[in-house]
Amino acid sequence: MRSDLVYSAGRTIENRFLLATTVIRAVRVLHVNSTRTEDTANRALSDISEGRYASPVLPRITPPPFIEPLLITPAA
Repeated sequence: MRSDLVYSAGRTIENRFLLATTVIRAVRVLHVNSTRTEDTANRALSDISEGRYASPVLPRITPPPFIEPLLITPAA
């Protein structure tokens, strides 16, 4: 059953690392000591698959600034 939850959440957030990070953060926030951690993880995965926790858009990566070559002058 959890594989179905992971698959449906993976359709919302395609990046696996972002999905794992989002699930871990949601479990830390939602977990109550009197319940099983597995149930909390299942709840977080189902909430993510419904689009409650994360925007599936990754931030745009900007290229690093151009670095001019070093000009080496001989010592006189």
